[in-house]
Parts: sequence; C-alpha cells; structure tokens
Amino acid sequence: MSASVTLPRMMEIGGGAIARTPDLVKNLNASRVLLITDRTMVQFGYADKVQQLLTHADIESRVYADTIPEPTASSVDEAVQIAKDGGFDCLIALGGGSAIDSAKAIAILAHFGGKMRDYKVPRIVNEQGLPIIAIPTTAGTGSEVTKFTVITDDATDEKMLCVGLGFSPTAAIVDYELTMSLPARITADTGIDALTHAIEAYVSLKASAFSDFNALEAMRLIAPNLRTVYHNGNDTNAREAMMRGATLAGIAFSNASVALVHGMSRPIGAFFHVPHGLSNAMLLPSITAFSIQEAPVRYAQCAVAMGLARETDSIDVANVRLVEELAAINQELNVPTLEEFGVTRDNFESVVDTMIEQALASGSPANNPRVPNPEEMKSLYRGLWS
Repeated sequence: MSASVTLPRMMEIGGGAIARTPDLVKNLNASRVLLITDRTMVQFGYADKVQQLLTHADIESRVYADTIPEPTASSVDEAVQIAKDGGFDCLIALGGGSAIDSAKAIAILAHFGGKMRDYKVPRIVNEQGLPIIAIPTTAGTGSEVTKFTVITDDATDEKMLCVGLGFSPTAAIVDYELTMSLPARITADTGIDALTHAIEAYVSLKASAFSDFNALEAMRLIAPNLRTVYHNGNDTNAREAMMRGATLAGIAFSNASVALVHGMSRPIGAFFHVPHGLSNAMLLPSITAFSIQEAPVRYAQCAVAMGLARETDSIDVANVRLVEELAAINQELNVPTLEEFGVTRDNFESVVDTMIEQALASGSPANNPRVPNPEEMKSLYRGLWS
C-alpha cells in the first residue's frame, strides 16, 4: 500500500539555522517579504533579527506583528489587505503555531480572496497561495511542516480545520535556539501538544510506515525531555531534542492526521479560550484510556517508545503504564482542570452539544481507533470535571 507524503520543499534544521533565512527567500525567487509575527517576537528581538538578515541581503521586508493567540477569521483581515496592497511575494511566519497558522490563512486569502469559512473541511485546498517560510519559536505545534491550519469563525466560535497542500509551508527553519527563552507554561503546553501529535499519528487509522517512523522517533525524543525543559529551560540538549521531536511529530500527523483528542480539543479552545496544547493535555489521559481497547498493540508500542515499558512486557502492563504516565505528566507540569482554568459547569453544559457537533464535523474523531458516538463523547467531555 502506498502512502501520500507532504513536506516543505526546503528545510534548515539546527542551532543557528535562522541565519539561512535570506538564502531560502532567494531560492524562492522572492524579493518582497511580509514577516507575520506577534508582539512577543518583537519584544524578544527575533523579528528585528530576521529583518536585519533580510536587509543585509538586500531583500525588502515589512513586519506585521498583530497576530493573536488562537487566530480568528477577522484577526487575519488586516494582514491579508497589507499583503494584497504591498505586492509581497513571500511570507515569513515567525512564532508559535498561531503565527504560522495565521500566515497560512493570509497566504491563501491574499492570493485567492474569499472568506476563511470557504476553505474549511470538507474542502481540500491544494491551490498554491503566496509561498511561506515558517520559523517556529516553540517546540510543539509542528505547523511548520503540516498541511493544516485552524482558524476560529468569529460568528459561530467554530475552530475551523482547513486542510490541503495550499496550507503547507514552502520552507521551514527549525532552530532550537529560538525556544531557549520560552517560559515554563508555554514549554509545557506546546510540549504536550507535540507528544499528542506523535501518539495520535501512530494510532490513527490513516497511519502508514512513513508516519509511524516519524511518530515513534518523536516520542523517543519528547518523552524523556519534556519534564527537563519544563523545570530547566536552559538545558540546550533537552531543548534541541524537543524541537526535533516536535517537528517529527508534525511530519507524522501531517501525513497520518490527528484523531479524537484534537477533535474534542478544538471546541474547548474556541468556547473557553483554553490554549490548544493545554486542552489537548486535559483530554489525552482519558481519551487514551477510552481508545486502548481497539488498538492495544499500537498503544503498547507508544509506551515502549516513550521508555515506559520493555519489549518483553505484556501489552496490558505497557498500556497501564502509558495511561499512568500521561496522568503523571499532567500533574507534574501543573495542567489545570477546566474548573481550575475558570470554566463554570453551567457554561460548559450550555455548549457541550455544540462542541460535540463541531468535533465530529472536523473529521478528526473518525481517525481514532475507537470512534465514539455522541453520548460517549459527552461522557468523555464530562469526565474532565471528575
């Protein structure tokens, strides 16, 4: 059986790789760059560093730094207009998943027009918009290597999943040095997001030998280093391992799709503004426990890759350790419950049916080894309160 594989055309990986930015722009025959980023990247000096590199290479650029966490359809409108009016022929996305997701939306809308809802699943967007060079500054989303973007519809609070080659960055620069200043909370949330990508890609019904290889290697890199970078962000070896693991996890799920955790996570973020990695973390232990019965060998292999079990251990032992470890990670990394995050039970119950509808409409739950019906999904959501 063959597997379809999507990757950026060019990738630069390793400490100091950001210095190669002008070379990638020139390789794309581009000359006017719109840098899509956020205020934090400006404050840290990363945006200025990229712009200086471009200036020294005689490449024109402008910085747009008003992207927001969990981007919405309206939040990209200004940058779309700037890209149209300014004659820009390349976008550089600098930041976490939100900046890169924003750039993916901007690249398509600036070139083809329309509204973001026009491009959500089930439509597959293979049309090529403006080329994107993605430079992640977190070790988590993997958006630099994926053909997905998630944009919230302002009118309905739906987190719209948008899929296709048109959303895949043309190039990616994966420089772990850009993650050294990340605070512990963001380190934890993005790290668990990457671990979720790897696990879900491996157990996905769309998995292949190619995605399996990347998912297992991602787990081997992330599992022993996640706690380390949370407690000691200055550990360069752990930071580098996390960055490589996050990118490999991104490659894995871009080519195998995510599953039930992500399907149920997106509505939590849309309705209650819970950061994406954090809502994944809230769901990962219970959904793993729910799903194991339909893919016990696959989940046991995850446990082995994470160093939780030996190849000689029984499948049951490995799976018990996996669920216990996912719960232990949440406890050590101070992942809050929904209630601790500030969500009231009444507000939650008022939208839970809509959350289920949106989760199912995304298509991600259908990739899960065990596909829940709406009542089972409601039980899993309500389990967040116990």
